[in-house]
Amino acid sequence: MGEIATATAAGLVVGALFSALKLPLPAPPVLSGIMGIVGVYLGGILFKTLVS
Repeated sequence: MGEIATATAAGLVVGALFSALKLPLPAPPVLSGIMGIVGVYLGGILFKTLVS
């Protein structure tokens, strides 16, 4: 749970910093970006499960 809180806090700081500097957010479009990340994560787990 600590990793999740740290990652969320880091994301909030980065998002605020980019917004303050008027830069585009370093993130993909919301739903498609999230699904891409989930797909990469699940693919990694699947590979480890199949290889082990």
